[in-house]
Amino acid sequence: MKILVINSGSSSIKFQLLDMSSEQVLASGLVERIGEPMGTVKCTMRPGTEKQSALKRDLPVADHQTGMLLAVELLTDKAQGVVGSRADIGAIGHRVVHGGERFHQPTVIDSAVLAAIRDTVPLAPLHNPANLDGIEVALRLFPGVLQVAVFDTAFHQSIPPRAYLYALPYDWYEHHRIRRYGFHGTSHKYVAGECARLMGKPLARCNLITVHLGNGCSMTAIENGRSIDTTLGMTPLEGLVMGTRSGDIDPAIHVFLHRNLGLDIEEIDRLLNKESGLKGICGYNDMRDIHSAVAAGDRRAALALDVQTYRNRKYIGAFMAVLGRVDGLVFTAGIGENDDQVRSRSVQGLECFGIAIDPERNQRRLNEPRLISTDTSAVQVWVIPTNEELAIARETVALVNPQEPMKET
Repeated sequence: MKILVINSGSSSIKFQLLDMSSEQVLASGLVERIGEPMGTVKCTMRPGTEKQSALKRDLPVADHQTGMLLAVELLTDKAQGVVGSRADIGAIGHRVVHGGERFHQPTVIDSAVLAAIRDTVPLAPLHNPANLDGIEVALRLFPGVLQVAVFDTAFHQSIPPRAYLYALPYDWYEHHRIRRYGFHGTSHKYVAGECARLMGKPLARCNLITVHLGNGCSMTAIENGRSIDTTLGMTPLEGLVMGTRSGDIDPAIHVFLHRNLGLDIEEIDRLLNKESGLKGICGYNDMRDIHSAVAAGDRRAALALDVQTYRNRKYIGAFMAVLGRVDGLVFTAGIGENDDQVRSRSVQGLECFGIAIDPERNQRRLNEPRLISTDTSAVQVWVIPTNEELAIARETVALVNPQEPMKET
């Protein structure tokens, strides 16, 4: 079965087509600058094979429907396309950022599910409307094709109240749904499953800490295969230091900024999400630029690196205390997979708690899962590339063909 995975943003559509008989990526593409005077649609066909080819078109993309039609045109291109027509696509999996408390699992999309996703828009006003746009366009373009919503928050719905409740008036939770939801759940679930497989243990018997470090960052404590705590909160602003997001701060800073700098709530929200984190400290939010600046003697860049890795180490220690027994620690996403300095600094001094990285293993640059801990480390430390598209495709197949056992993710 061929599965189309769609990640619809406010001005972009990421898409990937997979042949699930072999889990091979047939095509991967992006539609950018939707609604702007000039947009771009590009697609790599048969990536990683001898037949790899690329198509790109620069043209106005008025709306998401136009963007999706252009993506389908590339996928079905007579010369380089990978499918003959839309009819060759067996099902569609959609990434949806927020599922609130209702969605604990991927769900076949119908009118009731659409209404429930709309109901969560106040919880994710920047993401869920764009996700809905992609779903509604796909429903029109692929009538009769089963479509599945896979929620970033679903994996974290196993978190107990002691971890998801904030110490706020309880009716704020009851009436306004203010609580920790967590995000990056598809990524955390995927790498946890891969780690369990690599360790030769059932996921349901594994205690893991998964560390997703990219421009957005999060960490999850996984007990017997289930998320029991995570760093991102009601929004993707809480927790670790990120590229442009602050992570944990004293909430009274909002009041201070308003009273003393005259900033309104919208400007404060923008500053905390777009101008803070690594960028706020040193002016750079790309870790490669930060390392270059550190090498050139930039003290603020060195401070930014120190602040981020200290916060990582602090949360690893906290989640070790929450779990009690930890079998594995997993680094994933752009920084987690590629930055040996961030990894080593994030676990520095944790040897007494059973975490010991082998420097030579840690410095290897391989685009594949690899063990980087020493042979005597009580906690195995892994670098595992995340693959959210494959995870979404697997979840979609599991709903299309429930009689087929889904590969553990």
